[in-house]
Amino acid sequence: MQVYTYSEARQKLAVVLKQAEDTGKVLIRRKDGRTFALVPEKIASSPLDVPSIKANITTTTQEIVDIVREGRER
Repeated sequence: MQVYTYSEARQKLAVVLKQAEDTGKVLIRRKDGRTFALVPEKIASSPLDVPSIKANITTTTQEIVDIVREGRER
C-alpha cells in the first residue's frame, strides 16, 4: 500500500487516485502524523442490469400466444 505526504498527494492527485483505484487503498499522511485512507467508492449495480442481446425474431404475437397456450394445456 502506497503512502503519500499531503503535499505529494496534492501535487500528484491524478496519480494518487489511479493508485487507489488499482490497489484499493492509498494512505495520505499529514505533517502532524495523522493518516487518512483514500478508498475508491464501489459502484452499485443491480443484479437485474444485464446486457441485452440482438435476436432476429420473426415470430408474430399470435404465434407466441399460441405457443404459451399450448404449454399451459400440457
